[in-house]
Amino acid sequence: MNKFIPLSVPNLKGNELKYVSDAIEKEWVSTGGAYIARFETELADYLNVKSAVACQSGTAGLHLALILAGVEKDHEVIVPTLTFIASVNPVKYLQAYPVFMDCDDSLCMDMAKLKQFCQAECNFIDNKLINKSTGRHIKAIVVVHVFGNMADMSAAMDIAKEYNLKVIEDATEALGTYYLEGRYKGKHAGTIADIGVYSFNGNKIITTGGGGMIVSSDTGIMKRAKYLSTQAKDDAVNFIHKEVGYNYRLTNLQAALGVAQLEQLEYFISVKKENYRIYKSSINDKINGLKILDFRDDIRPNYWFFSLYILNLDKYSRMKIIKSLANENIQTRPIWGLIHEQKPYLHAQAYLIEKAHDYFNRIVNLPCSSNLSVENVYKVINKINAIS
Repeated sequence: MNKFIPLSVPNLKGNELKYVSDAIEKEWVSTGGAYIARFETELADYLNVKSAVACQSGTAGLHLALILAGVEKDHEVIVPTLTFIASVNPVKYLQAYPVFMDCDDSLCMDMAKLKQFCQAECNFIDNKLINKSTGRHIKAIVVVHVFGNMADMSAAMDIAKEYNLKVIEDATEALGTYYLEGRYKGKHAGTIADIGVYSFNGNKIITTGGGGMIVSSDTGIMKRAKYLSTQAKDDAVNFIHKEVGYNYRLTNLQAALGVAQLEQLEYFISVKKENYRIYKSSINDKINGLKILDFRDDIRPNYWFFSLYILNLDKYSRMKIIKSLANENIQTRPIWGLIHEQKPYLHAQAYLIEKAHDYFNRIVNLPCSSNLSVENVYKVINKINAIS
């Protein structure tokens, strides 16, 4: 049996054990401890933002971000259908309604369709965007940077300004991605909109096992994010709480892991960049009927996931490739099932979903761990080439 090649697993070869052991020795293992503040400060420095607030997961961060954006019961939030469902579920937590948008060729939200939807399907009354078909107030947009690529944030922010919408950047897959040119040159994914959220799940480019981070240029938002994430304590000594809060704070053990991982982030990206280059040069135009999808030209991506795109559906199918590679002990996966077609969202509004269907049928994600060897990259390529 061939040695197993996983899809995306952690790379824990730095100071992880040293820092976690230090936290244990000092007996700071829960939601207090020096590593939490250190992780927040060092990530904020990396992103060139004033501050960051650590939380238990990217999903928890998105839940808080929606609250901080003012989303309430019966509001609507525009979301992509091509994303992991955790990007959308927090809308439901607040008893609000998602409106699903198509993707463009970056796999991120189609901003042309978003603008068209706002113009043709809504009325702008008293500084509120009102959905004509439901009569509900559209409050916010959740823009997801898919697979380390980056959405067109210039267009997103212009639309938001025109229609008084809050923008939340789901950068859970895009830590380390930033613009190389244009209006937001040098700005990292997650730092452009009203609020940005990152994830440190086990398969992300850096991990704390489970964890997330919230960033914003608004100091009031950041103060409130920390307040809500720590059970809304108005008086920590006497346990006085004036609002409903959440147990969403990251633990010191997780933060210790995160500090060690952040030290290696740029190295991880360099490894993934080289492996992406090998996949692309070996597959595009050399294996008939397949190609590796590009990232945007105007960004430095973090190369989180590598997407194999099926050009010839008569020769290949997603499941044929996935099963063939699984037989060789190589883990791959299809892209997510479109969320507007999932049972909890069948009755939600979906606007002109077209490209998302095509990408759903044609994408297979290939092994992309930051500790994936060049030898194993070529092994995956050779096994793909052997599929007939």
